[in-house]
Amino acid sequence: MKQLYIISGVTGMTGNELARKLVHEGGTVIGFDNFFASSIKTVEDLLEEERFVFYEYDLNNVEQMEALKGKVLEEKKGFEGLVYINCAAVVHTEHFYYVNRTFETNVLGMKRFLEQAIEVKADIYINCSTSEVYSMASWEETGVSESDYIVMANAEHSQRTSYATGKLLTEFFMKDAVEEKKIRGCSVRFANVYSRNELYPKHIIPHILKELGTKGSVELLENSRKNRRTFLHNEDSCAAVIELIRSKEALDGSVYNVATDEEISIIDLVKLCARKLGIEDPIITFKGYRQSDPERRLLNTEKIRTRTNWRPVITLEQGIEMCIADGMDRERECLPKQADGSGI
Repeated sequence: MKQLYIISGVTGMTGNELARKLVHEGGTVIGFDNFFASSIKTVEDLLEEERFVFYEYDLNNVEQMEALKGKVLEEKKGFEGLVYINCAAVVHTEHFYYVNRTFETNVLGMKRFLEQAIEVKADIYINCSTSEVYSMASWEETGVSESDYIVMANAEHSQRTSYATGKLLTEFFMKDAVEEKKIRGCSVRFANVYSRNELYPKHIIPHILKELGTKGSVELLENSRKNRRTFLHNEDSCAAVIELIRSKEALDGSVYNVATDEEISIIDLVKLCARKLGIEDPIITFKGYRQSDPERRLLNTEKIRTRTNWRPVITLEQGIEMCIADGMDRERECLPKQADGSGI
């Protein structure tokens, strides 16, 4: 089936790898981004592809979104299926505590993008949500499931939960649109996604690798003395989205956890990264504290495993090795060139 995919936030962690997979599988992708937390470098390898079109558009810019709609209406005639995937989000933890920084893009932007998908008669809409919606209740031994009641910190505790509340609201928009038979689709709650080509050390794994690589030591928040997490490589997160698109029965407005079962403490994560870099007994210092930061985040993924063929395939150890290898490749690219074109 000849498919056209429209991806917001296409240069971000999920968007760029998803575009790559879809193009290499024969799909055509129209992607856009405003580079709020990313770079065109993440899709450089796709820019020469005939089936990949990029626009520097902002999800919150009404004129640009109208222009996008016109392009979609023009292009969709040559395709059998049209899929919208919303990967645009303000995701770095530093923004979670500022309501206005996350609300416009994560809530209003998502809603307008969904409305556009319905207006152009898209077949499917995938809403990329987050495991942050579980807030303070994500420590059960078997992992929290999509149907569990959510326990959130509120405004009396921390503004951080405003981000989770906004993403949770998008899941209601998604469910409502499907139940009103306007479109098929679902929401995906990713858990701590990391990427081999993440350019900015805003998340924990690139932060640890950068600190170890430049200083041989790592500074963490006080929370990290106790915190435990699972980490999902973005190749696995993107594979989950593709499996959901292909699974018609799964596109009923549901929410799906996408994560691994490989739980690790942040301290042990530092030690793993250090070992892969050839550093023994890394120095770890602690400074600062983050409010409403759950000690554990463990998700139950039985639902997506039951309703699709998806399984995570990249172990954390393999993923760390991929991040290190990619970082070394980028460093080599930055070396000055000799007359013969090789790095000094």
